[in-house]
Amino acid sequence: MAHAPDTNPFSTLGLDPRFDLEASVIERAYLIKLSGAHPDTGGSWQDGPDAATLNLARMTLLDHEQRAVALLDVHNGPNASKCKDLPEGFLMEMMTRREEIEEQITDSNTGGEVSRSNWEAWARDERTQYSTVVGALFDSFDDLPSSEILTKIRVQLNAWRYIERLIEQLDPEYNPADADFR
Repeated sequence: MAHAPDTNPFSTLGLDPRFDLEASVIERAYLIKLSGAHPDTGGSWQDGPDAATLNLARMTLLDHEQRAVALLDVHNGPNASKCKDLPEGFLMEMMTRREEIEEQITDSNTGGEVSRSNWEAWARDERTQYSTVVGALFDSFDDLPSSEILTKIRVQLNAWRYIERLIEQLDPEYNPADADFR
């Protein structure tokens, strides 16, 4: 789920733009903004963002990948349509992995569901690694990051998005006809 291009979920919830936000901090900021704006508490929806905007900001920031995308936007980093690069060797590795996945999941001798479970665990580990790398890249700059670092972050986010799609596709209930292609 992507945040609206003209909104900043960090400022919507009154949070400093950081990658390392705790879920409890996001939830607390969301509830404060939501309750402060509710007419029953003396607030008014006209005084600030509406509930839908607050909900979207909360959902964006609770998702690590989308939080990273939002933070990259805050720093005017390249978006996915401007920078489609991937880490060196990533596509070849993924082609090999996908072949292995297909073979193991469809091979009744290897127990397709066990293989699927193992590949899901592998993909979740990959997701964690990308999150760690992106977090370290965000931590590596001060208030004015270089375009080189922002581009490195985008490249990692592009690979991370690929891993997220793989996780979705490994779900036995996945139906490409119903998929939300982003």
